[in-house]
Amino acid sequence: MTTTASPDTPDTTDKLDDDDYPAYTMGRAAEMTGTTPGFLRALGEHRLITPLRSEGGHRRYSRYQLRIAMRARDLVDQGTPIEAACRIVILEDQLEEALRLNERLRRSRHDQEPTADT
Repeated sequence: MTTTASPDTPDTTDKLDDDDYPAYTMGRAAEMTGTTPGFLRALGEHRLITPLRSEGGHRRYSRYQLRIAMRARDLVDQGTPIEAACRIVILEDQLEEALRLNERLRRSRHDQEPTADT
């Protein structure tokens, strides 16, 4: 049986495939990341991740946010203070984005260089 979503009903399959969809409650997110709800709240306080809120005000986390939380947890497990772990993850992501932009600019400039006709 094939079902199609009406224009008023979001397609739940798309949500399940969406890394940014806030599908996980705080308890489930803590369980999945091997942390505690307090650790996840601390990540929010340090602005590493900002969970969305349900209509009832409960925090909801996406798979993408859980991956970020696990990166911070790994640093904390190695002895890094949580504030520093959050800053490290933020800076790593900023560096990765800067390198990606640099590469894109390099390719763009290379594509625009005139070729020598011999």
